[in-house]
Amino acid sequence: MTLTTTAFADGTQIPAKHTQAWDQISPALSWSNVPPGTQSFVLHMRDPDVSRNRTTEDQVHWLVWNIPGTATGMPEGVPQGAQLKDGSQQISASGPVYRGPGAPAAGPLHHYTFEVYALDIKLDVQPGADAWETRTKVWQAMNGHILGKAVYVGLFRRPQ
Repeated sequence: MTLTTTAFADGTQIPAKHTQAWDQISPALSWSNVPPGTQSFVLHMRDPDVSRNRTTEDQVHWLVWNIPGTATGMPEGVPQGAQLKDGSQQISASGPVYRGPGAPAAGPLHHYTFEVYALDIKLDVQPGADAWETRTKVWQAMNGHILGKAVYVGLFRRPQ
């Protein structure tokens, strides 16, 4: 599988409009070379450079599951709300919405990893108490059902 966006090149800085320094508009994402038999997708955006409460859990910036298997991407500016028009569900550390990158101005650039997974099933997962509990439930349900994965990385640090 291949994951792309026209918003920024893989491994480069994410434009401000997609971050907490601006409007937090989700970037348009596209995927291709999908494995045969794909029934749904899971999109996960995380910041592996931040731990939650000094644990090994990283920041959940966006988790969207049960994206239809016929989808070829996500549009720019996905609206807030637990359930999207296509029936998929979303959550982040900020609630049912895309959470843009927010790394502080002091320190190194953070790596924001966008991951898309092709699954051979539609997941039977309801949101948990928070984004981390929900992510754990989604990962458990995905176990043994991943047909393919693609990754795209952007960098960000707030302007000085």
